[in-house]
Amino acid sequence: MTRCDGCGHCVDICPSDIMHIDPTYRRAYNIEPNMCWECFSCVKACPHHAIDVRGYADFAPLGHSVRVHRDEERGTIGWKIKFRDGREKNFLSPITTKPWGKHIPKLADVPGPDKTARESQLLFNEPNYIRMDDGDLYTLETAGLKLKEGVYY
Repeated sequence: MTRCDGCGHCVDICPSDIMHIDPTYRRAYNIEPNMCWECFSCVKACPHHAIDVRGYADFAPLGHSVRVHRDEERGTIGWKIKFRDGREKNFLSPITTKPWGKHIPKLADVPGPDKTARESQLLFNEPNYIRMDDGDLYTLETAGLKLKEGVYY
């Protein structure tokens, strides 16, 4: 809680509307933890990395902590897992969402799909780097990051 400055990004993005700002301390908190969808939207949106979350059993065992670091300049999101025995493991992934403050265009302003697009298995109006139309895969290397000792920098 000491990292939180009450900016409200987590409150704005929470799909279940359970993140609130404490009026006395001006800090964000989850008013109903058992109703959390665990979508991690609040964690990803927090500019101060103030929210720790539970990790799922497929990537983190019981008795751990998970901290997220989002780097807009590099276009990455990192997950730092601290195990019960003190070991730490870092995961780094490319950010595939729009930057904070950018809006998805209104579908009314986008021309509708033609017959070929409607019959395709691809989703309508996806960015090309997700659909891989040109055969090029968006990776950490294409984002300019280098692998060094098992972690991308």
